[in-house]
Amino acid sequence: MTSAPVRLPPHAPGMRIGLFGGSFDPPHEGHALVSRVALTRLKLDRLWWIVSPGNPLKDASELPSIEGRIAAAKKILRDPQVAFTGFEAEIGARYTCDTLAWLHAHCPGVRFVWIMGADNLLQFHRWRRWQDIARTTPIAVIDRPGATLKAANAKAAVYFKSARIPESEAGMLAVTPPPAIVYLHGPRIERSSTELRAGAR
Repeated sequence: MTSAPVRLPPHAPGMRIGLFGGSFDPPHEGHALVSRVALTRLKLDRLWWIVSPGNPLKDASELPSIEGRIAAAKKILRDPQVAFTGFEAEIGARYTCDTLAWLHAHCPGVRFVWIMGADNLLQFHRWRRWQDIARTTPIAVIDRPGATLKAANAKAAVYFKSARIPESEAGMLAVTPPPAIVYLHGPRIERSSTELRAGAR
């Protein structure tokens, strides 16, 4: 971890801030749709795209620079409520559990919500200290093509079944003590970063 000042988007105690992390290689309209759904349905004040140094579960050797991915993301989504940050590289965090622990320690009073696609929920149990993530931060799972039915039976979903709140109460997720998980359904886009990379080759 670094002792140098870390550049974070604006925040303040009491704010509801969604955290949307990923490689974003490349960012696409599906990411933008998730952002819009989360902002509206979760009644968030802000949403941060956390552009990661690399997914520990994937090969990051050919990953474009964080700056390049942030620049591409800004072209996809222009919204005053959305900020783009690569602060994980500044604090030396590669794992979501470390990112969230750092944020909770350095941003007291901010009501963070972790946002993930239903496809990520299928492998959530492989993330480092995934149970601690769910116990410290409310989680919103956004429906993704091909994962709707599988997500409900994911190992993490079954483990935290009692923590699920009704979709009609999604607007209260940010102020619900964790573990708290909500599934959001709505418009979907049949597109992924993996497919876009393959098409660019």
